[in-house]
Parts: sequence; C-alpha cells; structure tokens
Amino acid sequence: MNAATGKLAGRIAVITGASRGIGAATAKIFAAEGAHVILVARTQGGLEEIDDEIRSAGGTASLVPMDLTDYGKIDEMGATIFERYGKLDILIASAGLLGTMGPINHIDPKIWEQTLAVNVTANWRLIRSFDPLLRQSDAGRAIFLTSFAAQVHRAYWGIYATSKAALDMMVMTYAQEILKTNVTANLFNPGRTRTTMRAEAYPGEDPETVKSPEFAARQLVELVLPSCKLNGEIFTAEEPSD
Repeated sequence: MNAATGKLAGRIAVITGASRGIGAATAKIFAAEGAHVILVARTQGGLEEIDDEIRSAGGTASLVPMDLTDYGKIDEMGATIFERYGKLDILIASAGLLGTMGPINHIDPKIWEQTLAVNVTANWRLIRSFDPLLRQSDAGRAIFLTSFAAQVHRAYWGIYATSKAALDMMVMTYAQEILKTNVTANLFNPGRTRTTMRAEAYPGEDPETVKSPEFAARQLVELVLPSCKLNGEIFTAEEPSD
C-alpha cells in the first residue's frame, strides 16, 4: 500500500495503548493508510518494535512513552502536538486495564483506583487536552474502545464493567456537546479479540478461536474518515466469516 495515497494520507493520529494488541494493530494499519501516527504506551521497547515495523513499511510515527495516569504529561503532549502540527485529526483511545476478576467487595482499593484512573480519568484528560486540537481539524474523529461488559450485568467483572460503563457515559456526553462542530466522538466495541487482556479474562480459551487484533483494527479506518459523520454511536466489530 502506498502511504502517500492511502485513505488517511496527511492525517495526524494519536493512538494510546499502541505497544500491543488492538492499539499496535491500529497504529500499523493507520500508518499504512498514510497517517502520521503518534504512539502512546508505557513500554519504550514495545513502542520501538511497532515503530520499526511502521518505518520498514514506509510509514511514519512519533513515540510517546508515558503512563497515562501521569496526567500532566497528557497536557504536555497536547501542547507539543499543537506546536508541531496545529491540529489533531484522529484520537484512538485503546489503552485499558482489566483490573481484578472476582467479587466486587474483595477488590483491592489500589486496583480499583488504578483501573478507574486508566479506563476513565485518563480518557477524560485526553478529551480535555485534545478537544481544542480536534476542533482545529477539518474533521476531528475520536474513538474510544468499549466492551460488552459495560452493558451486561455479570458477576466478578465489577471494576472493569464499572469503568467501561463510566467511559461510555462520558464519551456519549462529550458527543452531545460537540454536535455543532467538525468533531465526532464514538465508541468501538472490538468484541472477542486475541489480546493479552482477553487471555487474562479467559485463561482457558484457545486464542485461535477469536479474531485477530488486525481484523478488529482494520474496521476503525472507515470510522475516522472525514466522510464518516456519525456521532455518539457504539460500533461493534464484525466477526470474520468462516
């Protein structure tokens, strides 16, 4: 694929959780479609591996190794993007934590607070810092990854389900507040996908029985195009046809 003529040529995209799973797959696919991807994750080594793959395929990337709960660094990243590019076209917020599976009254307070910090508060800080940048784009597109856990009441999923339900409400509220702008905000539910988080939640599952991160991530391309005007929607990834 020629990145210069791809569907996302000239677009600037921030992708969180970009060192593995759906975030990493999205980074490679968006770069192949011509976007300059700004990759955010805690692990420097993981980011460098994705960067090598992107550059070897002719794409471009910037690396931002950071913990999203270091909220001041989110503001610094927003300021740097403004200075360098003057805008942000795409935000893919895929970073997330599972927390602990178990009775809700047994969850360690530190794990509860950390999971909410990553899955909810960090995403609020991204909205807070990047909204002005998205408004500078001709078509700012923000996608936040959600889960069926936000909608289905199940035992032992307490902290993850709570955090995703809060994320959903936050993003939908934001979507209503940007109705008269060029920005849209939507949720993307990847469903059953071969990720480390999935393996933690379902340790006995054969990973080959669920779709690859690449299959899920590829579906994000159409959702971030300027031609996609949908706002305040929850998109569920399609499953591979056998």
